[in-house]
Amino acid sequence: MSTIKTVLFVCFCAVLFSKCSPKNSTATQQPVHQDTPFWQDYSVKFYAQPTDGTLLSAYSDRNGVIKVLTDKGLAQPYDGHFLYHGKLQPDGTYRPLKNKKISALGVYESQFVCLDDKTVLSNSWAGKLFSKHQLPTARLFAGGANFEFLVSDGKALYLVNDSKLLWKGSLSSDEALQMSYQASSGTYWILGRQGLYSFKNNQLNNVFSGANLTAFDVSTDNKKIFIGTSDGYIEWDMATQKQVGDIRKKLPWTDITAVKSIGDKIWFGTTDGAFALRADGKFDYYNGERWLPSNQVVHISEGPSNSALVLTKGGLGQICFKQMTLHEKAMYYEQQVRSRHIRNGFNASLDNMEKGNIGTGYLADSDNDGLWTSMYLGGEVYRYAVTKDPEALQNCREAFEAMERLYSINPVKGFPSRSYERSGFIPQLSDPERWQHSADPEWDWKATTSSDEAVGHIFAFGTMAELIDDPSLKKRAITLIDSLMNHIVQNNYYLIDFDGKPTTWGRWSPEYVNAMPKNVGDRKITSSNIVAMLQTAYHFTKKEIYKEKAFELMNKHGYFENLMRPMKEIGSAADDADALSKVLSDGWNHSDDEMYFVCYWGLYRYAFNDTLKTHFKEAIIDHWQIERPEKEGAWNIFTALTGAKDFDLNESVWYLQEHPLDLIDWSISNSHRKDIEKLSPNFRGQTTKEVLPPDERPVQRHNANMFDLDRKGSNGTSEHSAGDIWLLPYWLGRYLGVISEPKK
Repeated sequence: MSTIKTVLFVCFCAVLFSKCSPKNSTATQQPVHQDTPFWQDYSVKFYAQPTDGTLLSAYSDRNGVIKVLTDKGLAQPYDGHFLYHGKLQPDGTYRPLKNKKISALGVYESQFVCLDDKTVLSNSWAGKLFSKHQLPTARLFAGGANFEFLVSDGKALYLVNDSKLLWKGSLSSDEALQMSYQASSGTYWILGRQGLYSFKNNQLNNVFSGANLTAFDVSTDNKKIFIGTSDGYIEWDMATQKQVGDIRKKLPWTDITAVKSIGDKIWFGTTDGAFALRADGKFDYYNGERWLPSNQVVHISEGPSNSALVLTKGGLGQICFKQMTLHEKAMYYEQQVRSRHIRNGFNASLDNMEKGNIGTGYLADSDNDGLWTSMYLGGEVYRYAVTKDPEALQNCREAFEAMERLYSINPVKGFPSRSYERSGFIPQLSDPERWQHSADPEWDWKATTSSDEAVGHIFAFGTMAELIDDPSLKKRAITLIDSLMNHIVQNNYYLIDFDGKPTTWGRWSPEYVNAMPKNVGDRKITSSNIVAMLQTAYHFTKKEIYKEKAFELMNKHGYFENLMRPMKEIGSAADDADALSKVLSDGWNHSDDEMYFVCYWGLYRYAFNDTLKTHFKEAIIDHWQIERPEKEGAWNIFTALTGAKDFDLNESVWYLQEHPLDLIDWSISNSHRKDIEKLSPNFRGQTTKEVLPPDERPVQRHNANMFDLDRKGSNGTSEHSAGDIWLLPYWLGRYLGVISEPKK
C-alpha cells in the first residue's frame, strides 16, 4: 500500500504451533501443501462526488501519492481503506496549479507532470520543468529522453524540449487518442482511431491500420503492443511488425476503454469492468463494487506498492496485491468473525447494510443458526487441536454454549431449536409462525428444526468430544449427542416439534425414506446421515441401542444399499412418481452436499468396523468424484479424511487462496462473458465447463451452487461470516496434515 493510503488490515498475529504429527494416520502418504506466501488481491475504493466533474485519468508518483485529473482540475483520494470506502476531493496541495488549465496528467521519471494550454510543467525537479509547446488546444503528451516531450491536440504533433520546437507534424486524416514513449527503442508510439503510428528520429510512420481503436500499451518485455478496440483487442508484434493472430474476442467484455501493462499482466478497462491477462493466458475479472466504484472504466495505471489504479466514471478503485500465507489469511478471517459476526454466540451474517458499510446493519438470525455455528465450531475445534491456542478454545466454548442453549430454551426434551432471540422483537417482524415464546418471558425460540441442523450438531459435538481436552466440554458435548439421538430414536427417527408433530425435514424413518424412488437423492442422503449420526452416538456413549438401530436400518430397511448407491444413478423422479419425490429431485441439491460431507466425518471416522469403513470410503470418494468440477475446498478436504491420495489438493488451495477478503454480497455479473464456455441446462446446474474463482462469483456458503454466475438485486447489503465458508476447510486441512504450518 502507498504511504498515503495504507490499507487497515487487522494485524496478523503470530501463533505458536505444536510439533505433533498429523492426526490422520494416513496423512503422511498424502500430498501436503506447503503454506508459502501467495498474492492476495483486495480493493480500496474512492467514490466520486457529483461535484467532481468528469474523471479523466489517475496516476501515482515515486512517493506513493495518487492524483486524479478531472475536467474541473486535479483531485486526490481521501480516507479510503479496505472495507472503508473513501472519496475523491479537490487537490489544493499546490495552489498555483489551480489557475492552470490542466488538460492532461502523466508521470515522467516517476514524478507528476502536467500539460496545460501553454506548457509541459511539473513541481518536481525544483520546478524547472516548464517547457512551452505553442499548441493551445493540446490534450495529449508523452515524455521521451532528456525531458523531451511529444505534445498533441489530436491532430497536430509538436516535439518540444526546454520550450524549443524541435519538430512538428500531424496525423492528417486520423485523430490521436493516446501516446507513449518506449525507452528501449527510443520510439514514440501514437494511437489513432484508425491506426498505430511510430515516431523516431523525426520520422512519423503508420505501422498498423485498423478501425474503432480505443487504447493501447507496450508490453513490459517490449515485445508486443496490445491495442484495444470497441470489440476486442489486438496483439501487434514488434519484431515482425505484424498483427499476431485474429482479434481477441473471447474476453470477459469486449468494449475496451483502457490498456496498461503492469508487471507480467496486461490490464484492460472496459465499459463493464476491468480484467487482467495473466501470463498463463487466463483472465482475472474485476466486476462490480467488490472491486470498483463503477464498471465503466476510463483509465488504468500502475499504482503504488503492488497495486493497479482503475479509474471509473464513479470513482477510483485501487486493486492491491499483498503477499500472505493461508495462515495469515486465516488470522484475518478469525478477526472478521469475532469482530462482526457473533450473535449470542452464534456464527451469524451482518444484514441490512448500507452499500457495503460494515458500520451499518444488524446481526441476523437464521433458520440455520445451528448449522452455520456447527461448521464454525468444528473449524475452531480443529484449530485448537492443531495449535492449542487458548483463544480457539474460548471460541469453541462460546459457540458451544450458544448451541447447548438451543436444547434448553424450548420445552421438548432432546429437541434442538433452530435459533433464539430476545423476546418482543423478531416474532413481530419476521416468520411469526416459527417463533415461539419460551418459559423465560425474555426469550423466544425458533421451531421447525430440519435435518440440516441435526447433522451439523452431531458433527460439531463429535469433533468436540474427540479433540477437545477440556473434560467438562467433552462431557457436555457427549450429553447433547445422546440427548438428540435419543429423541430421534425414541420418536421413530423423526424430530418431533413442540406441537407433537414431525418437522417438515427432520425425517429419517424407513416409511418416509424408502417411499421415495431409488434414484431420488433424499433416499440416499437420509440413509447416509442417520447411519453416521448413530455411529457417532455409539462411539461416544457406548449405548448398544444406537449400534443396534444402525444395523437394523442398514440390514433390514436397506439403508446400507441406499447410502452406497452410486451418485451417477441419482436424478429426476419418473413421471409416475409422487409429488414430493418430484419436488425433491427437480435438480441437484447443494444443501444435501453440505449435509453429506459434514456427516462423512462420523460415517468414516466412527465406522463400526473396518469392513464398513472400507465401504464408506468408497461411497465418499464416489460422491467426491461427481463434485470435482466445483473445486469445492471443503468437500475436497473432507475427502482427505479417508486417507485418499487424490483429493484435489491443488484445487482446495486454489479455493482458499482465491476467496476474496471482502465477503460482502455485492452484485456480480458474469453471464455476459465470452471467455467462459457455457453448458446446456443440466441436472447439476453446472453452467460453465470450468468453475470461476471465488473472487469473481457471488459470495456463497457451501450449500450453494458454485457455478452460479450472477447475483442481482441488493448490492452490498450483507456480509457473510468466514467462520463456516473458509475457516472450516482451512483448519480441517491443517488438522489432517494436508496443509502445512506457514512457511517463510
